[in-house]
Amino acid sequence: MTSLKPEILIAIPVYNHGKSVFDIIERCKKVHDNILVINDGSTDITQNQTIATNVRWIHHSRNKGKGAAILTAAMYALKHGMTHMVTIDADSQHDPDDFLLFKQAIHTNPDALFVGKRDFSAPSIPGLSKFGRHFSNFWFRVETGQGIGDAQSGFRAYPVSVFKYLTFSENHYSFEVEVLVKAAWAGLSIEDIDISVHYPFQDKRISHFKLFKDNLRLTHLNTKLMFRSFLPIPHKKIIKSKIPRFSIFKPIESIRLFLAHDLSAFQIAISGATGVLLGTLPLIALHTIVILLVSGFFRLNKVVAVGTSQFCMPPIVPALCIETGYFLTHNGTFLTDISFETIGTQGLLRIYEWFLGSLILAPVLGALSFVLIYLLATLLSILGKKS
Repeated sequence: MTSLKPEILIAIPVYNHGKSVFDIIERCKKVHDNILVINDGSTDITQNQTIATNVRWIHHSRNKGKGAAILTAAMYALKHGMTHMVTIDADSQHDPDDFLLFKQAIHTNPDALFVGKRDFSAPSIPGLSKFGRHFSNFWFRVETGQGIGDAQSGFRAYPVSVFKYLTFSENHYSFEVEVLVKAAWAGLSIEDIDISVHYPFQDKRISHFKLFKDNLRLTHLNTKLMFRSFLPIPHKKIIKSKIPRFSIFKPIESIRLFLAHDLSAFQIAISGATGVLLGTLPLIALHTIVILLVSGFFRLNKVVAVGTSQFCMPPIVPALCIETGYFLTHNGTFLTDISFETIGTQGLLRIYEWFLGSLILAPVLGALSFVLIYLLATLLSILGKKS
């Protein structure tokens, strides 16, 4: 995606951080010479102060939100031929010297989006911040199937193509979650960079995070993103990845393809077993949604899981579950009368038997699938290395 020599812009969104932003600017100037400050409607910053910094400022006439400020910076970066934009907060929690870590990472992997993972081991870190990070990390995993160390960190390095090709709906703090999720969907690698953090104690801390409003926005956004992640509609891609498909008609070829894409035999087997286990349960019209949710949370391969679940499509596996359930509830006899009465008017009983039987067959079939897929994948991997 990015073939040009990296041209990096440091962007500092600021809203009523007049006591700290000028120190941040001076410290940024020591490590980089291309800096933009976005004044998002601050009332504690004068024109003379901005002129004295000798860096570029863009002023919003009113407060529009942190996301809007970042988007303003991104449009500036695109217009001026930047390839990357590093954002840093104006409240002094970030150390501008850590910019050099991002610069090195950009040169190493210019197509990745890097997020600063803050060191939360200090006793001054507020409990709400720790909870918020865990909360956002959890939803990022559910929505993308990927793990991240600090989804709420504002110290980041973006390829500016993210803002050229993707669209966003959020303007406030929730924007930083939205852009991460959509960038992951678009094929970008989301990478952590360990950074330091400074949190002053409560009486000296300046935060414009609105506990009720911003948490409501985050909840609304995560709900939208979660449901969008379930839809079988392809996401817009910036980086095209050739992801193989799993075909139940060509299982050996499918496993060989996934092995070639750096999936281990265990990863393929556990993903396939999960698909079979969940596919066996009577989750009528919900199989794909549940499989995607579980696969995303446990970082399994969604393609393999959904693909192997097709082995459980009617009529064979549901019929086996019904027969097992019938056997358990009818003194060891099997259902042999297939008629309108037994399938139609007694339909609710059959669904109950399906559910009961699936509680036994799902783990059994899942375990058998794991063993079979693992052995087959291991054998194919060994043969592949020999050839």
